[in-house]
Amino acid sequence: MTDLFSPLTLRDHKLPNRLAVSPMCQYSCEPDGLATEWHRVHLGSRAVGGAGIVLTEATAVEPRGRISGHDLSIWSDEHAAALAPIAAFVREQGSVPGIQLAHAGHKASKSRPWEGNEPIEPDAGGWEVRSPSPEAYPFDGPLPAMERMSRDDVAEVVTAFRAAAERSLEAGFEIAEVHAAHGYLLHEFLSPVTNRREDEYGGSFENRTRIVREVTAAVRDVWPDDRPVFVRISATDWLPDRESWTLEDSVRLSADLAELGANLIDVSGGGLHPDQRVPTGPNYLVPLAEEIRERADVAVGAVGGITEPAQADAIVRNERADLVLVGREFLRDPYFGLRAADELDGDREWPIQYRRAVRK
Repeated sequence: MTDLFSPLTLRDHKLPNRLAVSPMCQYSCEPDGLATEWHRVHLGSRAVGGAGIVLTEATAVEPRGRISGHDLSIWSDEHAAALAPIAAFVREQGSVPGIQLAHAGHKASKSRPWEGNEPIEPDAGGWEVRSPSPEAYPFDGPLPAMERMSRDDVAEVVTAFRAAAERSLEAGFEIAEVHAAHGYLLHEFLSPVTNRREDEYGGSFENRTRIVREVTAAVRDVWPDDRPVFVRISATDWLPDRESWTLEDSVRLSADLAELGANLIDVSGGGLHPDQRVPTGPNYLVPLAEEIRERADVAVGAVGGITEPAQADAIVRNERADLVLVGREFLRDPYFGLRAADELDGDREWPIQYRRAVRK
């Protein structure tokens, strides 16, 4: 029976186990977006701690794609060079380094969460943000400076994702994940709540999903054939009282992305609108991942309220998902992977420097 510590092969790439560190924003760069010692310790310690995959936080593909001025970024060779030692260290620990490529769209140009998460205007150090349809953006407070993207702007973003993937490869990452969830730019195009366009990027399902398909194809085109590409989606907007993005849409999109070469759909949810009603609790997103896996014939990752080794193991054993991504529990316990291996008799050895602490 497949369990949490069974290897997972995607393309020709063998991942050591099915436990991944979910992308978690740290807002800890200087305004230049370069990775710091914080990122090296944060990501490296989770690799030491037994995760099979360590994914970076949302990493901006262009300056306007940052959530805040302190976001990790990869729009230049200098950014890639700063990330390369981190990817190398993660690999040295027996984990697989992955990078989440992202564009914040109309959720950009904000202060950090612990500074209020407020819009910052261009004359105060922020920037003009991009959006499919600015008039549709729900925001409690003053609107940031915002522009509706032209067709040329869309093409520019697709090119930025492609270039970011090329730099990520040079930096030594083995997995590229396209971030199309949580109300950021690609999700904004997907959902009719925030996409009011009437051109080839708005209106029908085919049109609203076009940019996500173009970005995924662009990343896949430059990513090696033997290495996997993930796409993170919000499986539902959790807005049943209006026309919105639904699980049915996600099943259909996931199948389309698989045909374009996406190897795993990282299934999250929500993040688009303050009216969303999310039924949180243990495993609260797992049923969405399970249905996409069954109906779209593609590998999926499950997230959401996963805090215990036996809980994560059961998700894999019961074939509800192929990969388990853990976020906050890895913040609480960087060695969650080693603890899980101990509890489940999994095949993950403690680093030799720490073996004196292993309970017999």
